[in-house]
Amino acid sequence: QAQLVESGGGLVQPGGSLTLSCAASRGPFGTFVISWFRQAPGQEREFVAGSRWSGGATRYADSVKGRFTFSKDRAKDTVYLQMSSLKPEDTATYYCAAAYNLRQPEISDPGRFSYWGQGTQVTVSS
Repeated sequence: QAQLVESGGGLVQPGGSLTLSCAASRGPFGTFVISWFRQAPGQEREFVAGSRWSGGATRYADSVKGRFTFSKDRAKDTVYLQMSSLKPEDTATYYCAAAYNLRQPEISDPGRFSYWGQGTQVTVSS
């Protein structure tokens, strides 16, 4: 079964930047969809960004558009979430998740994902 391991979280000041990584193993990944989700204490898990492993458009949540960038390095089996102009409300545990053969509208639904990383904490605070 596929395994996902996130890294790169930490404490950053408002307006700062941080890049998260999600290393995937035990593929194949040809029909994978990988998405980033986040969950703040007491809140539901919410979609951040997602894309098909094979390519195509990336979807972003409205709250992060223009500030976060999703990218992939297939040679390293790794996806990234570059976060800039961070706000205190971005504070959460960030998870990468993967699933096979999802349709485009489903990539924002956490209930559709079978494989999850352990999460990495991002704290935006002065």
